[in-house]
Amino acid sequence: MLRSGPAVLIAVAALASALAPVSAAAQEGPARPTIRDLGRAPGILSPGPLNAITDVAGVRVGQVTLRSGDSVRTGVTVVVPHGGDLFRDKVPAGLSVANGFGKLAGATQIREMGEIETPIVLTNTLSVARGIDGVLDWTLKQPGHEDVRSVNAVVGETNDGGLNDIRARVVTAADVVRAIETATSGPVAQGAVGAGTGTIAFGFKGGIGTSSRKLPYSLGGFTVGVLVQSNYGGVLSIDGAPVGVRLGRYYLREEVENERADGSIMIVVATDAPLSDRNLERLANRAFAGLARTGAAFSNGSGDYAIAFSTAEGVRRTAERRAGQASVADWPNDRMSPLFVAVAEATEEAIFNSLLKAQTTTSVIDGKTVTVEALDIEAVKAVLGEGR
Repeated sequence: MLRSGPAVLIAVAALASALAPVSAAAQEGPARPTIRDLGRAPGILSPGPLNAITDVAGVRVGQVTLRSGDSVRTGVTVVVPHGGDLFRDKVPAGLSVANGFGKLAGATQIREMGEIETPIVLTNTLSVARGIDGVLDWTLKQPGHEDVRSVNAVVGETNDGGLNDIRARVVTAADVVRAIETATSGPVAQGAVGAGTGTIAFGFKGGIGTSSRKLPYSLGGFTVGVLVQSNYGGVLSIDGAPVGVRLGRYYLREEVENERADGSIMIVVATDAPLSDRNLERLANRAFAGLARTGAAFSNGSGDYAIAFSTAEGVRRTAERRAGQASVADWPNDRMSPLFVAVAEATEEAIFNSLLKAQTTTSVIDGKTVTVEALDIEAVKAVLGEGR
């Protein structure tokens, strides 16, 4: 599975001597805006206080960013559904695949059983096995798991080989464990961090993005949070504005025959609504409405995945409920539509944030210096202002 590469700026250069490891803070530079900082609020629903997946109570996010030398630009991002024993108190979950050119460990068991029993790990394509190892190491060492002999590790990926020496496989199981153990429920770092450190979207620097929506109490009062790892292509549209066209970077430009939209996106959706695995799959399906609004091409070479889970106590697959017949809460079909709107809006905004918060990144791949520019904020402002 290939990353998006329409406007990657490549210049041949002699392979530079190895650089010392660089901290994430040193790479981030001046703070970059979110879409709301630019005065745009996609959709009609309001976000939660953090405008992040962690607005769903109990959800935590951990990230390990790996930047070193002239070619390591990768990392790990994990979403932990709740703070209890995930293996014993599983969460119902649904999976949707728009295009399946990807590697998502644990997918078949999610579809068969409708539940998740581990943190959800995002990393690069060739590190999925390391992600599984990390989840296994962490799960098996938890107190009370001495008798566990089977674990369904959920690990997704996108290919960051355009900016990262992906064949070096620098991500370790220890990095995954560290991301899980340092996960927090507060603000989520966005842009070129964690599993988004080396990703590319629409020919610009992509990354990790997040957003949330809070339904009014008349519609249930539930929260929907989304986290994305953006690494795909198409014709970028931001809140309806034709940014990709105006900036001259988009798929199928007439003057450039080899423009590509291949790549991938991982979308993780959390909610506190008491949903069955069937309705969580329906919720995951609607995340792709938000993806489509950004101008995604859903190309042949893309891997487009959405995983949705519920943290509601009333639907958790606890040991007691799994031991026999049990009654669980079930939000009705006829009241799902507001949640569908919420997930589409949050997905769209999370993707915008993944691009806007990302920093220009340079690497040396196969002896060539590669620079992927971040979105030009002033140019984006100008395009957004055209319709006003």
